[in-house]
Amino acid sequence: MDGSRTHPDGASAGQAPGEPPARAARRLWWASAAVVLAVLGTSVVVAGAERGSRLPVAVLLVLTQACALRWQTRAPAAVLAVNAVTGLTVWALLPAVSLTGALLAAQITLCVLSATRPRRISVRALAAMCLPAPLAFRAGGAAGLAVYLLTVVLAWTAGQWRRAQRERAAAEARRAVVEERARIAREVHDVVAHTLSVMVVQAAAADDVFTRNPGQARQALHAIEAGARSALGELRLLLRAFSPEDGDSRTGAAADGAAGVGVAGEGRQPGPTLARLEELIAGVRATGMNVHLHREGTTDALPAAVDLAAYRIVQEALTNTLRHAAGADEVSVRVTAGREAVRVAVVDNGHPRQGGRRGGPVPAGAGRGLVGMRERARLVGGSLRAGPLPTGGFEVTAHLPVEPPARRTPKGTADGTAEDVPAHTAKGLPADIPADTAEDMPADPAEDLPGEAAGGTAAQDPAEGRT
Repeated sequence: MDGSRTHPDGASAGQAPGEPPARAARRLWWASAAVVLAVLGTSVVVAGAERGSRLPVAVLLVLTQACALRWQTRAPAAVLAVNAVTGLTVWALLPAVSLTGALLAAQITLCVLSATRPRRISVRALAAMCLPAPLAFRAGGAAGLAVYLLTVVLAWTAGQWRRAQRERAAAEARRAVVEERARIAREVHDVVAHTLSVMVVQAAAADDVFTRNPGQARQALHAIEAGARSALGELRLLLRAFSPEDGDSRTGAAADGAAGVGVAGEGRQPGPTLARLEELIAGVRATGMNVHLHREGTTDALPAAVDLAAYRIVQEALTNTLRHAAGADEVSVRVTAGREAVRVAVVDNGHPRQGGRRGGPVPAGAGRGLVGMRERARLVGGSLRAGPLPTGGFEVTAHLPVEPPARRTPKGTADGTAEDVPAHTAKGLPADIPADTAEDMPADPAEDLPGEAAGGTAAQDPAEGRT
């Protein structure tokens, strides 16, 4: 069994949650033991100079405290008890040493316990450390009592602050994982759902004409093959984007060849963009659907995130038409690219399928369509509307700003004018992150998770029954 496995919160196997790694624990021991030997050891030597018989015992107790600190991260409660008892013994042997100094090792252990153990345990340890307070008052009066209580409380508070820091870091890591899972789910859904919907329609058409028109059936089968290869290519690009940079490129190339998407650059397809909209629509037309595409403006200079969002919205709208619009035989796709925004409109002439999802429960696994489109639009600062038309049919319209104001941060230039900072730099991400990756990352991951990925249930459109 691999001994290098880690606990979900980062601890190694066999290591208590919250316990620092072995190297960090070793450094902590060296530092805390050095402080105890330097401060308490010096005080004991000075105070015990005139008490020769007690000095060796006190020095041995100080060394015991320094050695006990070696296990303060593994068993802080036991080490705290040992250091408290030995510290009180040192103070009893040499009253010239202050009680605060004699319990210095115990205070360090209290800080570690407060940082690594649950609050209920650390509060009990704090209360136990306050028990010698009357001794501090008897030895040093009100000032001695105040100094002792202050150092004990500060030690516990420092541990709580460190614990809060670690919990915040763990929460950020968990949120990043949820965000990345939601992003992968959106991409996989957009690739797989559309391709499978088109393949189902084409397979049904091939089955209907297989006997009387083998040529048409063969065309449908070829379209199925082309759609499957395209989906495999997109999935390969997606998996490569989320794989570690040091992965075995030869393995990936071999897998590409086995999947039929080409190796060594041959047959490898670029990522989905509006420039490939004709390929997407060609696959839908192969099912018998009459699709009209209207373009206005140029989409070559669009930000990668906006380009991808527009493509996915058109793809999902066409998929919804194939899956949910009964009697639909015509779809109009309009893409208008302006200087400030891209507008996408997809309109079909169908109606909800009988016994479909109008007012009915949403089947398991459904509900990512409209929710995913709205999330994609919102991630780039845009908006999306979807609903039935008064004259029949269903319309999906999206407005995607080319340069959302929230993603631009002014930066001073030499001539005093403002210069636009890249989106990922403005969000505090490293400048070496690819722009197409950074643009698709939400500014606030907690607010930009799809309903299903965040644990919710996607809403069903009440009028049309599409999701």
